Amino acid sequence: MATAQRDLAIERLAGSLEGELIAPGHAAYDEARRIWNGAIDRRPACIARCTGVADVVAAVRFAREHDLLVAVRSGGHGVAGHAVCDGGLVVDLSPMKGIRVDPAARSARAQAGVLWGELDRETQLFGLATVGGIVTHTGIAGLTLGGGIGWLMRKHGATVDNLLSADVVTAQGEIVTASENENPDLFWAIRGGGGNFGIVTSLEYRLHRVGPTVLAGPVFHPLEDAPAVLRFYREFVAAAPDELTTIFDLSVPPPFPSLPEEVHGKPVVMVGACYAGPPDEGAEVVRPLKQFGRPIADLLEPKPYTALQAMFDPLVPHGWHRYWKSVELPPLTDDAIDTLVEHSLALTSPKSYCIVFQLGGALARVGQDETAFSQRDATHNVNINAVWTEDDPHTDRHIAWARAFFDAMQPHAGRRVYLNFLGDEGEDRVRQAYGTEQYERLVEIKRKYDPTNLFRLNQNIEP
Repeated sequence: MATAQRDLAIERLAGSLEGELIAPGHAAYDEARRIWNGAIDRRPACIARCTGVADVVAAVRFAREHDLLVAVRSGGHGVAGHAVCDGGLVVDLSPMKGIRVDPAARSARAQAGVLWGELDRETQLFGLATVGGIVTHTGIAGLTLGGGIGWLMRKHGATVDNLLSADVVTAQGEIVTASENENPDLFWAIRGGGGNFGIVTSLEYRLHRVGPTVLAGPVFHPLEDAPAVLRFYREFVAAAPDELTTIFDLSVPPPFPSLPEEVHGKPVVMVGACYAGPPDEGAEVVRPLKQFGRPIADLLEPKPYTALQAMFDPLVPHGWHRYWKSVELPPLTDDAIDTLVEHSLALTSPKSYCIVFQLGGALARVGQDETAFSQRDATHNVNINAVWTEDDPHTDRHIAWARAFFDAMQPHAGRRVYLNFLGDEGEDRVRQAYGTEQYERLVEIKRKYDPTNLFRLNQNIEP
């Protein structure tokens, strides 16, 4: 398209939007194109800041008419950077912040620009929550569409297991509802199939009695004690009730005021826990975890659920550069533990870390083919995070550390990978997120709802 034609087309799109259209040269352009992963630096032709569904429909129809690459942004938290593109149109849902909680029905409907901290704040007014992410500034839409794991998953399943319905703008610019009763094929696909099938503009969740106070938090040990700590941990979680979800992290923590000064800048193993039940009941369950070994610090105590959800925020600020690799694991073996510890001790940046999620419980009792999200039989999910700042000259070294760590974990790894932990790793890795039959079913649904692959800037399933 010639420059004059392009400018006229963009002007017409701007006139059709209630929200703002931001193009290069706009004072807000550089801020609007920034996303969580500072390693991503892309320059879209324009950014449609949508305030409602009508804006989304107008943007989709414009992209189809002008054959533009489409990026969809809600929280902008995906490590691969699919929320922004070069030369195309960003459909930015972040201004869409509506939330309605129905405490009697124990449900909530939220627009796709809502972040987990914002949703939790509203639902906790009623002592309710759904299964969400573990960082407050993660977008609800992207996390949900990839499956959704968090502190409540062993008691209440994955986030997609608590999704009741969603409104979707299709590649044809049509508005449809996906639920068990309406467009059930689409509903199955968006519960784990990512953003392949349309732009989700609002999501309705089932809520559960949680908080406002939960027994939760981390216990820290020196990293040199990690082999013994993780061997104890393996036996402890094998007998854990569904109410208990744990996450362990191998890292160099920032200088939290709650940590003794002598361990600042030194590697640790952190075992975090959340008991999704009465705190006094949970105290007996976590007692062995609190009493094992020689903890540096024990912050596993009653606290607001919203404080737990914000616990990891200082470790994952916007703007740091990131490169991820991920594997799933069966129950931890001695060799797997030794590999985790060995490579964590060799990290090349003090901001890098390895975080391991305990799966199972209610999440594992959902049938493998009931949703597109298929990590039902894994015991742990491992996310290897190479992290550095813009002025760090050792980018290649940090990425090489993550890749070597990933390669070393392969002898211990399971069959699949969690979609939300994938970078840009190619079609084979996307297929690995699903079984063969699930992937073929997703291809059929993609062909039905997006036959031209308009929505291809994602963990793409080609029609």
